[in-house]
Amino acid sequence: MDICSVSHRNQLILITALLFCLSYLFGCGTPTFKPNTNRVVNGEDARPHSWPWQISLQVKHGSRFHHTCGGTLIGPRWVLTAGHCIWPGDVYRVVFGEHDMSQQEGTEQIRDVLRIVVHPNWDIDHVGDGNDLALLKLDKSPIMNDNVGLACLPEAGEIPAHGAPCYISGWGNLYTHGPMPDKLQQALLPVVEYSVCSRSDWWGINVKRTMICAGGDTVSGCNGDSGGPLNCMGQDGKWYVQGVTSFVSSRTCNEVKKPTVFTRTSAFIKWIDDTMLHY
Repeated sequence: MDICSVSHRNQLILITALLFCLSYLFGCGTPTFKPNTNRVVNGEDARPHSWPWQISLQVKHGSRFHHTCGGTLIGPRWVLTAGHCIWPGDVYRVVFGEHDMSQQEGTEQIRDVLRIVVHPNWDIDHVGDGNDLALLKLDKSPIMNDNVGLACLPEAGEIPAHGAPCYISGWGNLYTHGPMPDKLQQALLPVVEYSVCSRSDWWGINVKRTMICAGGDTVSGCNGDSGGPLNCMGQDGKWYVQGVTSFVSSRTCNEVKKPTVFTRTSAFIKWIDDTMLHY
C-alpha cells in the first residue's frame, strides 16, 4: 500500500503500528548488563552499560563538543531530555554507549540532532511552571546492541508509589560545585509522593502534579544530570523512564527535604507520542 494514498487518520494508525513494531523488535527496559541495585545508597559508578538508554547530550564550543546534559533513548531515532538543556542557536550531538568519558572504549556511537522539539509551554523564566521537556530527533538511529537500547515509557497518568526505589543516572557534578565524574554515576532515589513533596517545609508550591520528586536527603541529582532519566522498574521487570531530571535546590544539590524534581514522563505521553508521529 502506498502510504501517500491513504487518509491522514490511516497514516497515523500505520505510523503508530510501525512505532509499536519497532519498540517490540528492539525491546525496551531490559539491559543486557543488569544494573547494580543491591547496595547503592550514595552515588557510585554504574556498572558499565547497565543503563543502555542513557545518553550524553553534548554542545559544541569552538571546534569541540562538551557534555552538557543527560537524556534517554525512547525510540529508534528519538531522545527525551529537559527543555532547559536546549538553547537556541547551539549545536548539539548525542553520544550513545558511553561510560567513561575520559577514554575511547569502542562502544560509543555518535549521532547528529536533526530536529529539536521543546515543549511549547516550557519557559526558562518560569521553571516552576513545569513542562521541562524536549525531544531530539536524530539524523539516524544508533545501532541497537548490548551497549545501546531503549527505555520503556510508562502508561499515561501512571505515578510510582511513595518510597518506590528508583535510580538517577548521569555524569553530573559529584557534589555542589564539585568535579564531574569520568564514569557514569547512579544513585538510589526513593520516590516522594506529591502530598509530601508539596508541603510548605519541602518544595511547597514550587512542585506541580506534573512533576515527580525523588530523594531529598543525602543523595540527589546535580548540575550535568539535567535531562537524564529517573529509572524505575515496573512490575513486569522492565525499566521505565518515569522522570526527566529538572531541578534541585539552588543552595546545594544535597539538601534535606529538597528532593530532586523531575518532569513526570507519564503526564506528557500524549505530547511525546504526537511529536514522534508528526516529526
